[in-house]
Amino acid sequence: MSVINTEIKPFKAQAFKNGEFIEVTEADVKGKWAIFFFYPADFTFVCPTELGDVADYYEELQKMGVEVYSVSTDTHFTHKAWHDASETIAKIKYTMIGDPTGVVTRNFDNMREEMGLADRGTFIIDPQGIIQAVEVTCEGIGRNAEDLVRKVKAAQYIAAHPGEVCPAKWKEGEATLAPSLDLVGKI
Repeated sequence: MSVINTEIKPFKAQAFKNGEFIEVTEADVKGKWAIFFFYPADFTFVCPTELGDVADYYEELQKMGVEVYSVSTDTHFTHKAWHDASETIAKIKYTMIGDPTGVVTRNFDNMREEMGLADRGTFIIDPQGIIQAVEVTCEGIGRNAEDLVRKVKAAQYIAAHPGEVCPAKWKEGEATLAPSLDLVGKI
């Protein structure tokens, strides 16, 4: 069953952000756009490249009204230790949620149960807490934050322009489509 167009489920988790431990709930997520960026584990190989890539786009995402939450089944203590130990992770300013019980990860149907690890999953959530986009890749395939920003812009565009859709490779400012009988078979 897909989680697209479903509301995020209740959760309460400890997180690390800007040198402090904080608590995050689903109520904190609602009211603005959000990205949940799941990854398997701290102190690994592909994960820091992805998290660093998202960190490079965090300021742009903030200007778009988007909050970022990275999530792994590590603890918030482990996130702090990784933040202190890695130059790449040290540049992260977004919230790093610790999910050692797997509640948040399971809420998004993104847990590799046999390993107790999150899949490499990205979820774009609208201000009402509804999941608008999902991308899940296997262990060895890293994600691209530039394309994630493009997808958020597309999700925000279609939310603001009912009746329009964004075609493949759409970029902000480019033409969209208005689905109609006249377009059937003509694209």
